[in-house]
Amino acid sequence: MFGVLSVVGFAATQSLLPRIVPRPLLLAANARIDQSDAAAQTVGPALGGALVSLVTAPFAIALDVASYFVDAVLVARVRVEERVPMRRARPRLRRDIADGLRWTYGHAMLAPLAFSTHLWFLANAAGLTVFATLALRTLALPAVVYGAVLAVSGVAMLLGATAAPRLGRRFGAGRTIIAARGAYPVAWAAIAVATTVLGQSMPTASTIVLFAAFAVQGVAAGCENANEMSLRQTATPDELLGRTNSTMRSANRTLAAVGAIGGGALMTVAGGGVALLVVTVVFVAAVVVAVRSPLRTAQLRQHGE
Repeated sequence: MFGVLSVVGFAATQSLLPRIVPRPLLLAANARIDQSDAAAQTVGPALGGALVSLVTAPFAIALDVASYFVDAVLVARVRVEERVPMRRARPRLRRDIADGLRWTYGHAMLAPLAFSTHLWFLANAAGLTVFATLALRTLALPAVVYGAVLAVSGVAMLLGATAAPRLGRRFGAGRTIIAARGAYPVAWAAIAVATTVLGQSMPTASTIVLFAAFAVQGVAAGCENANEMSLRQTATPDELLGRTNSTMRSANRTLAAVGAIGGGALMTVAGGGVALLVVTVVFVAAVVVAVRSPLRTAQLRQHGE
């Protein structure tokens, strides 16, 4: 239930922003949202752990539930003038789904962006699944160190999101996305070396490499996400935004689930080293798809132009 509602909710959020913010300001607006997300993802786990220690797990979960109600109230207070769509005699879900698929995968720039992003979700989910097992079982990292490695990615994402608008304006949104995507295979190759080559024989070096790799990945995520979202929002007509975002969100989450299962299965059959090598190759494929497309010259119209 949570998965279904999150897909609907995030697709609606991504479609609402262009109706509140002028399109030339979307890059800055998306970057600010990413900054908030990164801060929440960094502080949230630590706060959750502290609450569990102070007031027990059930009460901490109750506070989490309450936070979603606060979220709903805040969103409900947003005032936006919605254009009333033309009413159909018979609304057809299949037609709406087909419209979203047709626009997303038929657009010269959005299609390769979508396929590259799908590959990213596939590889990222597989990589995190394999990494969790290797870090906690093979390397026997203490829980606090494992949590810190993941948390550094959130801090780095905050820095990347802060730089995203400036990079998008200077180099172009498409090139910024491609450059950020290029950082992922480098980071995951380093993670593979840290977990399977350095391993327990050089624990200090392994831990340092892991911190650096997840920091690189976090900066890349912060740099690219606002630019990707802004490109999608500016390239899509208002009446298709909801369907396009739903198409992307559904496909991405489906492939993330496939990646998590596939990563675990591949690790079981071939070992962690091979699994991380495959993850790195899939990240490279995501870069290749983006490079060999109109995305490399994609620009966003800036405020005042």
